[in-house]
Amino acid sequence: MTVRVRIAPSPTGNLHIGTARTAVFNWLFARHQGGKFILRIEDTDVERSRPEYTENILEGLRWLGLTWDEGPFFQSQRLDIYKEAVKSLLDKQLAYRCYTTSEELEALREAQKARNEAPRYDNRHRNLTPEQQAAFEAEGRSFVIRFKIEDDREIVWNDLVRGNMSWQGSDLGGDMVIARAAEDGIGQPLYNFAVVVDDMDMQISHVIRGEDHIANTAKQILLYEAFGAKVPEFAHTPLILNIDGRKLSKRDGVTSIFDFKQMGFTPEALVNYMTLLGWSAPDSTQEIFTLEEAAKQFSFERVNKAGAKFDWAKLDWLNSQYIHPMPVDKLTDLIIPFWEKEGYKFDQGRERSWLEQLVTLIQPSMTRLTDAVAMSQLFFTETVPFSDEAVAQLTQDGVAAALQGIIAAVDNQQLSESSAQDIIKQVVKQQNVKKGLVMRSLRAALTGDVHGPDLIQSWLLLNRINLDKPRLTEAIPKAN
Repeated sequence: MTVRVRIAPSPTGNLHIGTARTAVFNWLFARHQGGKFILRIEDTDVERSRPEYTENILEGLRWLGLTWDEGPFFQSQRLDIYKEAVKSLLDKQLAYRCYTTSEELEALREAQKARNEAPRYDNRHRNLTPEQQAAFEAEGRSFVIRFKIEDDREIVWNDLVRGNMSWQGSDLGGDMVIARAAEDGIGQPLYNFAVVVDDMDMQISHVIRGEDHIANTAKQILLYEAFGAKVPEFAHTPLILNIDGRKLSKRDGVTSIFDFKQMGFTPEALVNYMTLLGWSAPDSTQEIFTLEEAAKQFSFERVNKAGAKFDWAKLDWLNSQYIHPMPVDKLTDLIIPFWEKEGYKFDQGRERSWLEQLVTLIQPSMTRLTDAVAMSQLFFTETVPFSDEAVAQLTQDGVAAALQGIIAAVDNQQLSESSAQDIIKQVVKQQNVKKGLVMRSLRAALTGDVHGPDLIQSWLLLNRINLDKPRLTEAIPKAN
C-alpha cells in the first residue's frame, strides 16, 4: 500500500500554528513511509474564503519547508463530483430530503433544552412519502440532504495515537446534513461529506489531524461504509495548549505562521519546535533536528495522547541554536528586511562587507532575528542615548582627558584591530590611568552603555562609517 496523506486547510484565515503542526506530522509520516503528501484547499465556505488567505497558506507551508507532492486541489472546483456522490446516496435511500424549517429546528432545540436533553435532530422527515414531499415543496419550503444514522449502530476504529475508539450512533446528533439545497437541486456540500468524497477520490490512506476531529471521524466512517469504500486509518494528534492547559488561542499571543516569521523566528527553528509539540525522538535527549532527520525517526508510537503545552522560552532557545551557527551571509540576508523595516539606511552593494561584519558582531547574542534591530541601532544613528551607568562612567576623574587623547590619536585614520589596541595602550601610558578606565569609558562614549558586544570590533565598525570621532566628541562634555 502506498501511503497517501493530506493537509486540508480552509482559507478563512491565515495559516495557524495548529494547522501547521498537523501539516508537519503529515509530512513527516509521508516521508518516513516513502509516501505522498497532498495539499487540498477546502474553500467551499464561499462567504469566508479569501484568495489572500489561500496565498498565505501556500506561502507559509513553503516557508516552513513542507513541500507537497500533489495539489493544491480546490474543493470549489469539485462541486459536480459532490453532487454525483449525493445523488448516489439518495438513490440507495441512505440519504433523503429534509424540509424542516429553521423555526421548527429551533423549537425542537428549546424543547430538548427544557428536558435537559442534548440537542439532536429527531429524524422526522426520514420516511416522507412522495405526496408529503410534494406538499412541502408546494409550500415553498427549501430542503437539505440528510444522511441516515442509526442510533443503535456502534462505530469502532483503531486510532494510531489513541488505540481502540468507539462511538454510538445515538451520540452523533441524529441524521446528518451532508448538503444544502440549490435552485437546480443539490447545493453546497458540508464538511463531513465533502472531506470523505475527497479522501476517497484522492485515495488517502491515513487521515492525520487534531483530536478535536474525533467526533467527525465516527460520522465519516459511516459515510465511507455507505459508499462501499475502504476506510482510511486515523491518527488524532494532541491539541496545542497554553501554559494553563487550555487550547491555544490568539489571546495567548499566538496567531499565524506569518506572525511567527515577523517575530523573528527562523523556519528551521519553528518547524523543529512544532515537531516536538506532541512527539519525541527515540533518543529523548535529542531536540534539534531537521525535517529530514525527524522524518527518519517519526512514528505514531511516540506521539503523545496528552495535549502539548506551548513554551515560548523553549522556542526562543531553539531559535538561538539555529541563529548562532548560521553562515553569516545567510543570516545577513535574513536580518536585512528587519533593518529596512526599521528605516535603517545602507547600500547593500557597497556596504555588504561592513553589514556582514556587523552581523558577526551581534550574532552570538541574538535569540530572534528581530534582536538585530536594537543591537545594531547604534551603528545606524548619528547619536546614541546614554544610560545612567554610562553617564556615571563618563563623569569619573580622568575620563575627559582619556577621550581627548583617543580623538587625537585616531585623527580620522582607518583603524585596524592592532592600531586600535595600540591607541588604547598609548592613552593609558600618556594619561597614567588604568586600562579598565579607558576601555569602559570608550565603550560608554561610543555605544551609550557599559555593556554590549566586543568593544574593539564595535569601534572598528563605527570607525569605518566615521561615527566614532563624533561620538567621542559628543561624550566629552558629559565627562567634564
